[in-house]
Amino acid sequence: MNLHSTDFELFGVPVQFAQDRAVLDARWKELQREAHPDKFAAQGAAAQRVAMQWSVRINEAYQRLKDPLKRASYLCELHGAPIHAEKNTAMPHDFLVQQMQLREALDDAQTVEDLEDIASESLLTAEKQLSKIEHALDISKDFAAAAQQVRSLMFIERFASEVDARIDRLGQ
Repeated sequence: MNLHSTDFELFGVPVQFAQDRAVLDARWKELQREAHPDKFAAQGAAAQRVAMQWSVRINEAYQRLKDPLKRASYLCELHGAPIHAEKNTAMPHDFLVQQMQLREALDDAQTVEDLEDIASESLLTAEKQLSKIEHALDISKDFAAAAQQVRSLMFIERFASEVDARIDRLGQ
């Protein structure tokens, strides 16, 4: 194991989208215990610096693996299908129509209840998108399609955070 191992190798989990969060959490705690800089205090400053690098690397891997969107993006990149969300904004027509309808509903929303309905619909859309991503990554092994689905999910999550912000403003 080295600092350049993939997150999956580092955590000793299968290279796939579907992950057991409890396993990731337990492995993170175990790795953090093994790499804690205090364990290397007797070995001097250089050993502590290396332990600190390991600790940072373990935390970065954990942040990527525990978050479904980050994990999907990482898997796509590992398999030669980088997300390039800032450059590649093409979306399927049906998806764009659905997003435009949600955006119009958001513009027309007057009450917290209206906004909560939109938030629920966004959550449902996000869950369906995650299911498509899992299928593309773990079943079809179609990483280009998965990258497209990840870009769509990023779009959905940005919209959902706008809805949440509106709910917060109305709730004040």
